[in-house]
Amino acid sequence: MRKRITIDRAALAVLTLAVLAVAAAPLLVPYAPDAQNLALRLAPPGPEHWFGTDHLGRDTLSRVLDGGRFSMSMAAAATVLTAVLGTVIGVASARRRGWLDEFLTRTNDVLLALPEMVVALFIVAAMGTGFWPLLAALTVTGWTPFARLARTLAYDVSARGFVEAARVLGCPPSFIVFRHLLPHLAAPLLGQATLRFGQLLISVGALSYLGLGVQPPQSDWGSMLAAAQPYVERAPMGIVAPGLAIFIVALCVTLIGQRASKKAAVPAAREEAHA
Repeated sequence: MRKRITIDRAALAVLTLAVLAVAAAPLLVPYAPDAQNLALRLAPPGPEHWFGTDHLGRDTLSRVLDGGRFSMSMAAAATVLTAVLGTVIGVASARRRGWLDEFLTRTNDVLLALPEMVVALFIVAAMGTGFWPLLAALTVTGWTPFARLARTLAYDVSARGFVEAARVLGCPPSFIVFRHLLPHLAAPLLGQATLRFGQLLISVGALSYLGLGVQPPQSDWGSMLAAAQPYVERAPMGIVAPGLAIFIVALCVTLIGQRASKKAAVPAAREEAHA
């Protein structure tokens, strides 16, 4: 238990530092992220450039901090939107049932059968590059796991005695959903959200790597990986820095979310036992 708590606290500390560093990037970066100095192109790490420079002489550390604002905010926004949309659809499907449940379930199955990246590429190619098209693509392709999980859990909870008792007593559907269903769905959906955050962060990096994210001179971790790939032998830090940033942030969020989901499961279990 002590080891688990230590890991959770370490993950929280690292994630907090990463978020603060990214949020305060305009104040912390030693150089302007788009400032070029061709005389120092592909410079190794040193006192002036801790992570070295890229093929245009731009400071890698400054670009990692600046690019993290787009990558992390996009992944966080997409996680929240997909979780909310998927939960609403899943609960509505379980509560309404009938033709609505059949339609939403079949739609969910179709989207789950399609490769997420292919659908996202199609949406971004049709809508154009930038923050909003990329967010729309990730939302359209990412709500299905939440909907399936919420539907399954809502079916299970709705069949329990305390929900039936609330229905017999004349409680409105909204009261039953917010008082009885959502508290029991919160813990597993939180765990799902933390896992999806890491996947979405990687998806953002992959789409940006393909040139479908932000456009130059704005930086993000995926586009940095693409720009640094041809020079990996001369300046490996150009790939190591953004790749390590993606890995560390995704890992910390997953560790924190797993711990939080276990804690969130306790009140719901107590409420069920009391009922």
